[in-house]
Amino acid sequence: MTASFDVEEVLSKLNVVEKVSLLAGADWWHTVALPKHGVPAIRVSDGPNGVRGTRFFNGVAAACFPCGTALGATWDVELLHQAGVVMGQESKAKGSHVILGPTINMQRSPLGGRGFESLSEDPVLAGLGAAALVNGIQETGVVATIKHFVCNDQEHERNGTDAIITQRALREIYALPFQLVVKESNPGSFMSSYNKVNGTHVSENPKILGDILREEWGWKGCIMSDWWGTYSTSEAINAGLDLEMPGATKWRGEMLVQAVGVNKVAQHVLDERARNVLTLVNRCSASKIPERAEEKTADTPETAALLRKIGAESIVLMKNEGSILPLKKDKKTLILGPNAKVATYHGGGSASLLAYYAITPFDGIKSQLTTEPTYTVGCYAHKELPLLGNILHTASGEPGVSWKAYNEPPSVKDRKCVDELRLTKTEFLLMDYNPPAIKALLWYADIEGYFTAEEDCEFEMGLGVYGTAKLFVDGELFIDNETTQTKGTLFFNCGTVEEKGIVPVKKGQKYHVKVEFASAPTCKLDQGSNVLFGGGAVRIGGAKVIDAEKEIEHAAALAKGAEQVIICAGLNYDWETEGSDRETMDLPGHMNALITAVSTANPSTIVVTQSGTPVSMPWLSSVPALIHAWYGGNETGNAIADILFGAVNPSAKLPLSFPRRLQNNPAFLNYRTERGRTLYGEDVYVGYRWYEMLDLEPLFAFGHGLSYTTFSFTDLKISTISTTSLSSSSSSSSSEILKIQLKITNTGPLPGAEIAQLYISQEKPSIKRPKKELKGFTKVFLQKGESKIVSIEVEVKYATSFWDEVRGAWVSERGKYGVWVGGSSREGKGEGEGEGGVFEVERTGWWTGL
Repeated sequence: MTASFDVEEVLSKLNVVEKVSLLAGADWWHTVALPKHGVPAIRVSDGPNGVRGTRFFNGVAAACFPCGTALGATWDVELLHQAGVVMGQESKAKGSHVILGPTINMQRSPLGGRGFESLSEDPVLAGLGAAALVNGIQETGVVATIKHFVCNDQEHERNGTDAIITQRALREIYALPFQLVVKESNPGSFMSSYNKVNGTHVSENPKILGDILREEWGWKGCIMSDWWGTYSTSEAINAGLDLEMPGATKWRGEMLVQAVGVNKVAQHVLDERARNVLTLVNRCSASKIPERAEEKTADTPETAALLRKIGAESIVLMKNEGSILPLKKDKKTLILGPNAKVATYHGGGSASLLAYYAITPFDGIKSQLTTEPTYTVGCYAHKELPLLGNILHTASGEPGVSWKAYNEPPSVKDRKCVDELRLTKTEFLLMDYNPPAIKALLWYADIEGYFTAEEDCEFEMGLGVYGTAKLFVDGELFIDNETTQTKGTLFFNCGTVEEKGIVPVKKGQKYHVKVEFASAPTCKLDQGSNVLFGGGAVRIGGAKVIDAEKEIEHAAALAKGAEQVIICAGLNYDWETEGSDRETMDLPGHMNALITAVSTANPSTIVVTQSGTPVSMPWLSSVPALIHAWYGGNETGNAIADILFGAVNPSAKLPLSFPRRLQNNPAFLNYRTERGRTLYGEDVYVGYRWYEMLDLEPLFAFGHGLSYTTFSFTDLKISTISTTSLSSSSSSSSSEILKIQLKITNTGPLPGAEIAQLYISQEKPSIKRPKKELKGFTKVFLQKGESKIVSIEVEVKYATSFWDEVRGAWVSERGKYGVWVGGSSREGKGEGEGEGGVFEVERTGWWTGL
């Protein structure tokens, strides 16, 4: 990549057409270069939990970090900073100058399809955690893109839904994490959200992009749209949207040139948009990443160790009756469940990527046992059939399938193969598949592989497609997803349902599987307002047909003969994914019945759940121990085993509340779009604020998390420290720091870490406010019997203020404020230790800015 350039000098030399060309992407992942002026193209890449690179299809492997809620569950800004640094290093390996992450939208509901991407239901935990990630990423010279600004909190009709929200809720809950990231880390880029807020799409909303982000917060950077999240020409430019993504442009180009010509867009506004893009490109030169660099891997032992550490420190010990955990390594152990032999390490959509490797829970647990474990699946939990590529091999015996692309359909004799690949994953997203020899949007591919049956059984296969496809077994047409198609939710809602068929197989017999695929233009579905992409997509799945009732009986029988039982349950990237929200909090399939039956058969049953957002647990009272392991990245299985056997003492805390049932959650009546709008009727009472206000006991509270040791909190001290001045954007007359000190002692039998959570409450507010709100936190590691003095500092104005809708400003009211510091949000509810106190604000003051 060229050295840095003088932005103003370059800008002064550009004509209108050149300026306009900068304001939309060149393709999916690159900006437009202007070689004549020394302006290179820069590369961007997903995403929030790893750097995929430029290819959904047949991409280069990468490090997959634990999902957003797992990162939030660490409550450890130093650890997240380290994660950010490695993300930056991974980005350099992929030749990417900009990472499209982290995600800090709020988890209004347990059902949000992308809830797993975000860090927390609380804006302070989300904002400070994301700021640490951004600081780590940008320390490497790579730029972070904070997203999705703002209120992109559901997937249902996300491009058109109108978030109807009070200014108070917008500022105190949904915009606050973005405000904190700007204050604490200054990200180089923002991504606007798909949705509207109070009647106007965010990507063309001057109040949000201009008044709040640029003027009030004083942020200087480049705002890009989410992919196809630009909906206008003049409106978006005038509101402050710098970069339309992806390319080629839909709304800019000649239309924008004309808009400038007739003064719908002023010349100085065009200059400012171009200046912001040029500034981003110039800033990326610090990374020293070559332009359109080759994508490489950066798999190192140091990265693996960090991923394992983050994974283990994100796992929450939810329940541990009788201290049944940690487990013994020499006991007869049964491992079962649909997540046991599958590495469920990421959610779906932008967060999905091909990992360097992925450790299954079974393999991780087995590696730490000194006895051979027993295994059975117990039940299935898939939404779509598991990918068939895991059991297929090519004609030459290599793992996976062969891929052959053609310009002509199978009916053409002697057609010429124009691209040939071997692929291991049988889900193909083809939006970025464009080999030079394919000359048109319409093309074809044959996908072939073989498998050998392990037993006599019925085997079910599935075929989903965006385009058309037929599946053949030993030359016979088995599934026809071409002649008639039924719309489904696959591939960001562009695809069909998964069409299925069952074939009887014989143990030891080899079967030939072939799929004839035709690209997206052949699709017969009415796509409506869906965003259409590239060459289409195809997914091939398969699994042995099981009788759920008999399999559960078999699992229970095995459990009776085991000394300890580990059930690996939960969701996967089919259930939690960009493009669709969940319909229910329930675990899918027969998982609840499996857990109930097995725990009844063996009281020493441990449950490991995996999901990015809450699930219901009707069986909770029947199991003595539960850990929640999220989507844990490459090291998922090892991290789970480290917690189960005590190699790591659990220290994670929940970054979001787990309600007892779906109907209890604050967004229950107002989640999903109705008549084009979503009413944020819970106002500021999101997550724990709602449960505490209604005195409604959640299943597990925000901030909950147990340890194999115990802690005490004593000697709380509260003080305020005056600072010399405020930022120029604030109108408050003084600035003070609230300093909380207390002693934390490890009173238990093992070394461990505890998280001190600082909550503030106003004693006599002039309006209704949450009973208390998180304002700061810190994590401390203590040896057995050790004590340490810890401090939490936060500006008084951030600790005490609410948004005054009459004044259009934050207000810190005079009066007394309660302080609570403990190991959970459940003050007085029997969850660990804590200390409380009071401080006073002497005079009321209003402020804006940072």
